[in-house]
Amino acid sequence: MEVIKTEIEGVVIIEPRIFKDARGYFFESFSQREFDEKVRHIDFCQDNESMSSYGVMRGLHFQRPPFTQSKLVRCVKGAVLDVAVDIRKGSPTYGKHVAVELTEDNHRQFFVPRGFAHGFAVLSKTAVFQYKCDNFYHPEADGGISILDDSLGIDWHIPTDHAILSEKDTKHDLLKDFDSPFDINFNLYK
Repeated sequence: MEVIKTEIEGVVIIEPRIFKDARGYFFESFSQREFDEKVRHIDFCQDNESMSSYGVMRGLHFQRPPFTQSKLVRCVKGAVLDVAVDIRKGSPTYGKHVAVELTEDNHRQFFVPRGFAHGFAVLSKTAVFQYKCDNFYHPEADGGISILDDSLGIDWHIPTDHAILSEKDTKHDLLKDFDSPFDINFNLYK
């Protein structure tokens, strides 16, 4: 696998080695040894999958301490625009984001460390999205910032005035009104 660093430390794009022939393709979607060696050591404990239709936007989600999560995400069918937003107060990249298109064809994965809000928009007719987490889901620790916050400068590649959002995702604060539970000293690598 090739690890592509982004403008924000700790957030990386992973490009797998694809082996193709007349039968199709093969790749390792996750190797603990290689991830530890090239990204960092992490203990994933939960895998999740969602299926969504074009125009669905999910996010921007995180879990509050002590239940914070790192995520390794990928799109196994269709295409999504996946985004990580730095929400660590005092960080030189606070409020900045990294966006990457994840598709069934490019097989890319995106690593989102703790201290970031995460979300995605479905660009294809349908999309199947999978992700690994390094902490279990705790509904009482749910947090979020508005996925439609224009101040974030995210080009979602879909018309957001017709976005399909959950009721919960329509109620998150804008970044300017958000009191982050993370600061610059927050350890991304717990």
